[in-house]
Amino acid sequence: MPDLPKKKVGIVSCSGEEMAEGTVTRLAALKVLEQLRPADTVTICLPLFLAGGEGDRAFARFYPTIAIDGCDKRCAARATEMYSGKPAASVVLTDLLAERGLGRPENPRHLNAAGLQAVEATAQKVVDLVDDLLGRRWDRRAGEFVEEALQTKVQETVEATCSCGSGVPIQKVEINGQMVTLVALPLIFQQFREAGKTPTNATVRELLEAVGIYNPVPAGEEAAYSAALAREYATFCERQEVTA
Repeated sequence: MPDLPKKKVGIVSCSGEEMAEGTVTRLAALKVLEQLRPADTVTICLPLFLAGGEGDRAFARFYPTIAIDGCDKRCAARATEMYSGKPAASVVLTDLLAERGLGRPENPRHLNAAGLQAVEATAQKVVDLVDDLLGRRWDRRAGEFVEEALQTKVQETVEATCSCGSGVPIQKVEINGQMVTLVALPLIFQQFREAGKTPTNATVRELLEAVGIYNPVPAGEEAAYSAALAREYATFCERQEVTA
């Protein structure tokens, strides 16, 4: 399989700037991204995601994503599901506040005490979901991951990153007259080329299987996908020979 970047969790938050709940979700997401789990999370920009940001959409298709919404409209979760797939987890602030008996946040530009408390509660909820998705256990007393306590720690500076620069490669391919974005295709082509696989029918069948791991191949369109992959891989190999 392609050697893709380290698994991380995408965080997409509500963009309701006129609502205090929207401010809470964004501040909670920022706290997770910059302070609590900077090495394990990346931000997904909701406006860019909706506008067709291929990097963000590709990330959300390949890696688990947590949607943080301010209300039951669930704009972030719905957008993620519409363009990439159902989020791995979803947090709705109004539900979380009701569950924990917390007060309602007020004033989107200057949160009240209840709003600040909501930020902390939301951030911790998201952190728990991140750890669960990555299969890691956090030792609250020691303030470190359990598995890391047994290893020599290497101190390094980690900054919050954006999914558009997460390193998930994509390639647009014309299939049945439509442009389709395929996640990981450049790496799959590179791996097949390095393995000495030529553009034969057997290789195309293997390509279709590999592509299907990271991308949905609609039923009945296998032949069209195979033809497109055969064409694109042959072109890829020709280019490699020219530049070799």
